[in-house]
Amino acid sequence: MSVKKLRGRIVSDKMQKTVVVAVEVHKKHPIYSKILRNTKRVKARNEAGAKLNDSVLIQECRPYGKDVSWIITEVIKEK
Repeated sequence: MSVKKLRGRIVSDKMQKTVVVAVEVHKKHPIYSKILRNTKRVKARNEAGAKLNDSVLIQECRPYGKDVSWIITEVIKEK
């Protein structure tokens, strides 16, 4: 089974070891051909020391808490 990897931006780092990452997905509407933007917010474990507004790469992992099952693998761009 392959591991899911997503790219997103940190929108909150108020918690101790967890950050909230906003992941944007662009999809084309099947009838109107308009590009739609959908944003999903996921909680991820911050072992890499990423800060607010950083662009990060997250990967699915074992559950660290009730709603934390992603981990930051790489900080792509720091702000």
